[in-house]
Amino acid sequence: MSVDGWNTVLVLGGTRSGKSEFAESLVSDAPVVRYVATAPEGDPQDTEWAARLAAHRARRPGSWTTEETAGDPRRLADVIAAAEPNETLLVDDLGGWVTVLLDPAHQPADDTETIAELATAVRGCLARLVLVSPEVGLSLVPTTPVGRAFTDALGATNRAVADACDAVVLVIAGQPAWLKAPDAAVTAAPAATAPVAAPPAVNGAAPEPTPELVDFSAAADPAAAPPLPVETATDWTAPTTALPMVATGLVIQPGMDLPMPDEYAGPQAVERLATLDVPGAGLGVLDRLVGFAAATQGTVTPAAWNSVRVLLLNGDHEGGAAAGTRPGESARRAGQARAGRGALARLAAECGASLQVVDAVTAGPMEHEPALTGEQVESALRYGWRLAEEAAEAGVQLLVLAACGAGTEAAAAAVLAATAGAEPPAVLGRVVTENGEIDDAAWMRRCAAVRDALHRTRTSPRGAKEVLAELGGGDVAIATGVLLGATARRIPVMLDGPVGVAAGLVSRDLAGQARHWCLLADHGGDPAVKLAADILGLTPLLDLRLDLGEGANALVALPMLRSVLALAAALPTHPSLGGGDVPGEDADGDEPDFAEPEPAGPGPTSTEPQEPDFAEPEPAGPGPASTEPEEQPASGPRAG
Repeated sequence: MSVDGWNTVLVLGGTRSGKSEFAESLVSDAPVVRYVATAPEGDPQDTEWAARLAAHRARRPGSWTTEETAGDPRRLADVIAAAEPNETLLVDDLGGWVTVLLDPAHQPADDTETIAELATAVRGCLARLVLVSPEVGLSLVPTTPVGRAFTDALGATNRAVADACDAVVLVIAGQPAWLKAPDAAVTAAPAATAPVAAPPAVNGAAPEPTPELVDFSAAADPAAAPPLPVETATDWTAPTTALPMVATGLVIQPGMDLPMPDEYAGPQAVERLATLDVPGAGLGVLDRLVGFAAATQGTVTPAAWNSVRVLLLNGDHEGGAAAGTRPGESARRAGQARAGRGALARLAAECGASLQVVDAVTAGPMEHEPALTGEQVESALRYGWRLAEEAAEAGVQLLVLAACGAGTEAAAAAVLAATAGAEPPAVLGRVVTENGEIDDAAWMRRCAAVRDALHRTRTSPRGAKEVLAELGGGDVAIATGVLLGATARRIPVMLDGPVGVAAGLVSRDLAGQARHWCLLADHGGDPAVKLAADILGLTPLLDLRLDLGEGANALVALPMLRSVLALAAALPTHPSLGGGDVPGEDADGDEPDFAEPEPAGPGPTSTEPQEPDFAEPEPAGPGPASTEPEEQPASGPRAG
């Protein structure tokens, strides 16, 4: 929804004014809409009324769901009050609701109290809510008691709901006129809007600041990159309603329908590798890389990723999850990256990649309390989505997820245990001190924290947002938003470490397509990464067992992956298969500039091939009756 500054809006208008179409346009970009129909079916003999209802149904996309409240007008307030923050509701219309409310079948009743309950539900609604209602106060006073009762009740309803809504618009002859606008300007949403990088302010608040970008794409020496100022704390942890909506208006919720990679380009690209002019057996297991790049780029000859951005997520976890970690270590790592120092920044400079340090809110001790609130989860998901949107607008072709927070390994193990039923000790890696020694006591404290957190949440739902709130923390939530946003913009993401794979596991409930845009260069020997990769269907391309920090391992492999893609795209087809240079011709297709050598002595006048000057040796003993050579099976990398 390309609207700014409102969470609930009332759309008024006369008969055939276009109010319903305008209301539908406000939610046209939402992937799923709950359409709340209030009008009764009416007389079966009234074909004109049936046609009106059929026209309304025909306009609704197939992804919308319809809910009827005509049976009980009081249920409308319950539906609105129970709506989740990630939902979008369209109520059409309040005129039908008042008609049912005044129906004798629902009398005697306190109509005034019922209208007040509806207004209270609208005022406290957490979902995006659009209500449609006819404006009948401009005509003469009806001459019948029923007509006057309807006009009075509808007028009272419109006034109460308009007071409870953030915005009110009157549609006249298809033209909207905003009677009550929020602080920011509100505009109608077209049927399809192009995403933009920087959403405008909402509710009078400044847009959420984007982290500074350290761009090494043109720097040969990472030390030459100017140090950047330390960023101030971001306000992404503010309530959802105070944050900019994603530019596309998309509400992040379970079951989103995001794009998939090209299902034909990948296999065709791998088949093409068998025809290339290479002297050896080919690319080996790296043919999977070519297939992945081809599918995500939609071509059988994928290009190497030239524009790469690394997102370093810096978010600590309190409690036992961070046992064995020196306080302030993650902040020091993040500061190094901002200044262009440290392993990650130097490798990014070598690869010509840009680096963006993203600060996440510190997660609470999961063994005692939820890591995040529900509002923080919503905000973190949208924040990650926005980072992916901005990368897409900047022309980034590949995102690399990295993390440096304290306690990320334990949080990832808790997510893996909650979503896949893994045993925490089996997926929680050993704790290694700065001196290279194994700290078993710290490892046991981490295991105990994960165990206690799982026990505390044993009766909690295991949905994506619930897992992020209870166990995941800010870094995993932002990483999940990045995966979803990158999937929506068709950008592949290279995972490297526990945070990335934990985000991949969580994203399955929100959009199952996200995992198909993920690439895993190496599991690094981490048990959580290995198990999560198996669950996600990600096969590591390498087995280097590097441990340079999350994100740095991927950058070590990136130059080789680029080389493989460049080689696969540039090599011609083998001459035996009709490609490359043809024997007997120059590169330009002309006849060769040389003469046939003369024989050294007398020889046959014919140039036909002659029989060899030797006789077939007689077998030393009994053998097959035929001396014809037996047909041998084909062999070699190009056999068949």
